[in-house]
Amino acid sequence: MPHIIEITDFSSPHLDAYARLTEHQLRNRLEPEKGIFIAESTTVITLALDAGYIPTSLLMERKHIDGSARDIIARCEAISPDIPVFTADDDILTRLTGFPLSRGVLAAMKRPCLPSVEEVCRNARRVAVLENIVDATNVGAIVRSAAALGMDALLVTPSCCDPLIRRAARVSMGTVFQIPWTYIGSEPADWPGRGMDLLHSLGFRCAAMALCDRSVPIDDAALKKEERLAVILGTEGTGLTEETLAHVDYVVKIPMYHNVDSLNVAAASAVAFWETRYRGDN
Repeated sequence: MPHIIEITDFSSPHLDAYARLTEHQLRNRLEPEKGIFIAESTTVITLALDAGYIPTSLLMERKHIDGSARDIIARCEAISPDIPVFTADDDILTRLTGFPLSRGVLAAMKRPCLPSVEEVCRNARRVAVLENIVDATNVGAIVRSAAALGMDALLVTPSCCDPLIRRAARVSMGTVFQIPWTYIGSEPADWPGRGMDLLHSLGFRCAAMALCDRSVPIDDAALKKEERLAVILGTEGTGLTEETLAHVDYVVKIPMYHNVDSLNVAAASAVAFWETRYRGDN
């Protein structure tokens, strides 16, 4: 039988992950092996379980125990019968978490030990690099586009929003568990200098998405023929840093019509990933 626990005490330390810990505290960068993240929705939790992620607890509306979350509970019980399933009515859960559980189910899961850049890129032809993108919704949308549109891997700079935070993972629809990813560097100072040097040493040419005088169109023939290409996307508003633009092999633009100045970074990523996808001998 699943370990069902009715919530009666908001102050219980077992609920800290859902109610009191910040994303930074959940991540626990000083002791990564103790870090956790919150997965939201049955779709995201199912894909995390499929990828081998380990749950530590579940939180859900009572109606989902024998409904949409039934299979998830069974899978968690198979991993360990001691995994608690915290439950209450929707209004109580909203008071606890501080946001409506529109998808009804949350899971606290252990953070993985991320692979090295070399491991992630070993067999990759196309990688996406996210430079300092701080909006979780944009990061989630970019991850989803990368997984769907031909990117083999994803690299995020140390100052970028964590792809595993609740909103980013939810917007990605769980594709963050399907595409290989890791951080390129451990400190902000590691990018772009050391990070780009590493990409070049691995045989990648670097293409920065930016509007400037030396930009080539996204359908540039030479760009499409590159054997290994890293597509670099910058943060909202300011875009890529001047240092990054100074060290890339290409600066690339998506031509605009009707005097529109640019696309949102998530929308631009989908166009860029599709246009620059690896085409073999083409």
